[in-house]
Order: sequence, then C-alpha cells, then structure tokens
Amino acid sequence: MPIARRLSRVLLAAPFVVLGYEAAAEPGGRVDLAAGIGIPNPEAAVRLNGAAMTAGGVALGLGVLPRSAATGLAVSLVPTTLAGHAFWKHEDPATRKTNRIQFLKNLGLIGGLVAVAAATEGGERRRR
Repeated sequence: MPIARRLSRVLLAAPFVVLGYEAAAEPGGRVDLAAGIGIPNPEAAVRLNGAAMTAGGVALGLGVLPRSAATGLAVSLVPTTLAGHAFWKHEDPATRKTNRIQFLKNLGLIGGLVAVAAATEGGERRRR
C-alpha cells in the first residue's frame, strides 16, 4: 500500500481517536445537545458514540477493515454534526459562524470517509 494512503488514513483517523475518547470519558455538554435532538438516554449515547468513534478511528488508522471503519465513522458523525453544530438554530453571529465552520468541517470529514469506504484498492475484498 502506498505511503500516502497509509498517512491519509492516519490523519483522517486522528480526530476520531482523540475527540471520540474525550466524548466517551467526559461527555459534558454533549449530553444536553443529544437530549435536545431527542436521543434517549443521552449520556450513554454520547459515551457509546465516543467509544465507537475511538474504535473506528483506531481501526482506520491501523488499516484494519478500513472500509468498514470509515463507514461506521461516517454514520457516527451524522448525529454528532446535527446535534453539536446546528448553526441554523443560533441567533448570535459569532456562535452561528463557529458552528457553521464545524458543520462544514464535519461534512469534509464525511467526504473523506466516504472516499475510503468506496475505495476498492487496499481495503476489504468484496464477496462474490
């Protein structure tokens, strides 16, 4: 596998490992955000989502089932993005701008994850 592909997977995985661990260990204000979009048992959901992001990030970074890891990370990023960065709900221009930036950053991460998930080289083999 080319070094560029390995490096790109490690770099793409890094925020999921670090931020996922932080969310699992200390959910903090994320719990209120999850509750705000109707997630049942929001603290457990935030911790579970953080743990899933950490595990998926580690797998992606190590190249273990990278397509599956990328798919799982992309899916886990959707509720995080909708709950945590709903910029359209904020009146304050600075808060709205910050959340819009984070929302767009997450869209970019999802795009990178979709590219890894769709890759046919260097990933899991398709069953025939």
